[in-house]
Amino acid sequence: MLMTNSTQVSSFTLVAYFDTGLFKYLYFMIVMSLYIFILVANLLLIVVICMNRSLHEPMYLFLCSLFVNELYGSTGLFPFLLLQILSDVHTVSASCCFLQIFCIYSYGSIEFLNLAVMSYDRYLAICCPLQYNSRMTANKVAILVALIWFLIFLVNVATLPLIVPLRLCGNTINKVYCDNHSIVKLACSDTRLNNIYGLIVSSLSVFGPLLLIFYTYVRILQVCFSGSKQTRQKAVSTCTPHLASLLNFSFGACFEILQSRFNMNFVPNVLRIFLSLYFLTCPPLFNPVMYGLKLSKIRVTCKSMIKNVGC
Repeated sequence: MLMTNSTQVSSFTLVAYFDTGLFKYLYFMIVMSLYIFILVANLLLIVVICMNRSLHEPMYLFLCSLFVNELYGSTGLFPFLLLQILSDVHTVSASCCFLQIFCIYSYGSIEFLNLAVMSYDRYLAICCPLQYNSRMTANKVAILVALIWFLIFLVNVATLPLIVPLRLCGNTINKVYCDNHSIVKLACSDTRLNNIYGLIVSSLSVFGPLLLIFYTYVRILQVCFSGSKQTRQKAVSTCTPHLASLLNFSFGACFEILQSRFNMNFVPNVLRIFLSLYFLTCPPLFNPVMYGLKLSKIRVTCKSMIKNVGC
């Protein structure tokens, strides 16, 4: 509730929700089904990779980190979304809003960095096969994964002292979840430090990883064009799922960045809501299915585990 013309707020109102009448129970069931599928699919592949020693290779360990992050990001959104769908008053306390901002932003940054490290892993496997085992050891994989999570958590924790003390002139957010940029736009106080820090974080967590991915794929393409048919087949089989995952996530993330910073009122409200949720819902749905079907080791292990459970 807003206390004065320019003050801190105790709650925010999410104005992107619209009255759906009795259809809200249908929407609730659809969103609940999606969330259950995400939980089951990602947990299944995490268990498969952790339980099977033949999958304790860098590529699969990075995939395990990706699936854990998708569980984390989905849990930061879906329970909140389910409560809001059933609620008639779409308000959220300031503390819960800031917690959701932390979860969603750290999820997005970890996803990009994880995909960048996976592209570097594929680059070493295809371009430096003889040095791969010495340059991508189990210890290095563990260090890289730990660094990704630790650095992103540290960076996002540092954003909270910048947005929590802001004096705001309103408490309405035109979205179905809490968003850092929407809160900064409500500020009556100086936000230059927020904007500078946001630009630095975006450069490090989005443009930095994209540059690394671009470099590794340029090198991979060079090797493919000059290499043997076997090298090209290996590159296609291992890089296609990664590229599909990257493009899927990048599409949703780019739209969300554009929507946050530019006026997108010309886009229908329902489509705008769907696209704002894309990067939080589609990768967690898409990735476990795609990797489960494309990577033969995971597919075979899943089938054998299901047969054993059935017996």
